[in-house]
Amino acid sequence: MVKISGFTIVRNAIKLDFPVEASIRSILPVCDEVVVNVGRSEDETLDLVRAIADPRIRILETDWDMSRRNTVLGAETLRAMRACSHPWGIYIQADEVLHETGAEELAAAVRKHDPDTRVEGLLVRYLHFYGGFQTIATHRRWYRREVRAVRLDPALDIRPYQGAQGFRVGPDNRKIRARLTGAHMFHYGWARPAHALREKRELGKTMYPWRNADERLPLLAWIPGIRPFEGSHPATAREWIERRFEDPERVIAPRRFEWHHLRYYVSGWIERLTGVRVFEFRNYTIV
Repeated sequence: MVKISGFTIVRNAIKLDFPVEASIRSILPVCDEVVVNVGRSEDETLDLVRAIADPRIRILETDWDMSRRNTVLGAETLRAMRACSHPWGIYIQADEVLHETGAEELAAAVRKHDPDTRVEGLLVRYLHFYGGFQTIATHRRWYRREVRAVRLDPALDIRPYQGAQGFRVGPDNRKIRARLTGAHMFHYGWARPAHALREKRELGKTMYPWRNADERLPLLAWIPGIRPFEGSHPATAREWIERRFEDPERVIAPRRFEWHHLRYYVSGWIERLTGVRVFEFRNYTIV
């Protein structure tokens, strides 16, 4: 039986209102250990993680070099990866929750593909919640798949790529070879309450100074491809969601068409017609 590690990183989880407890609990049933890199925080994040009180959780208390801007996330994710004990790892970000209907499928896929050395990672499907817990963002800038299970042998030199959305291989950043699974990851970063989105904007001024941080812009701009969510949220996230379901300040700005939106309408039409997402960004190659 192949043993599986889980790993994640988190800092200021309370201030930024991350569902990190739900994130960790969502992968615990299929992991033999979960390594949590907790950066020195301005709140009680460390106590929050400790309170989960599961013997499989191993906490790394660390200081993050925030002067590295967005690359700090990749560096700290790599630190968590390198601390794992087992040959495969399931990665989850602090604003993601793995749905229980796919967790065992992901673990089974690890066991199935472990003998095949061509397979370096496994893909999960994404739902990106935007402006609340009943709407999702779907246009092609929102990735529909990403690698969330990887081989952890340091000799393979698999590492987080840039801001740790996904993984690449070696110093040349070769795309990781992956297989698709039916597991679903729920991404709640843009569904958090308005106060957390404001904190996200402030943090972005440091981590992503090249982005437009104009305070006059809405927290949640209107974008093409916003659709209603039909389905159930992960069980570990439901209590967190219930406490944040209503927020009168968390509103998507009124519809405002801009010419660059045309490309999203066209690519969305092609995807619905053919199943192909044109110009899709991929950190991976499907094998």
